[in-house]
Amino acid sequence: MGPYEILQRVSKVAYELKLPSELASVHLVFHVCMLKYCIGDPESIRPIEGLGVKDNLSDEEAPVQILDRQVKKLRNKELAFVKVLWMNHLVEGETWEAKAEKKSC
Repeated sequence: MGPYEILQRVSKVAYELKLPSELASVHLVFHVCMLKYCIGDPESIRPIEGLGVKDNLSDEEAPVQILDRQVKKLRNKELAFVKVLWMNHLVEGETWEAKAEKKSC
């Protein structure tokens, strides 16, 4: 079994989980979109230590690099977007962001 155990199905799209004691401050009910299905994949289990989650359950991400640029045309204006590579301690991820909001990259 993974780092959590399903205790009960709360609704069609929500489950109550049993979490490790290190996550005692986390709400126990999760929407299905927040859960990842895995069987015997130790690569998908992340250690809790070193993730940089604060007591208020927030974290800090830092932009690493702009990977791509794109302009989306709406009816009467154009919006510029950039694809940003983010680093958050042990995890890297990419998202598209509005260019006006990311002048620091």
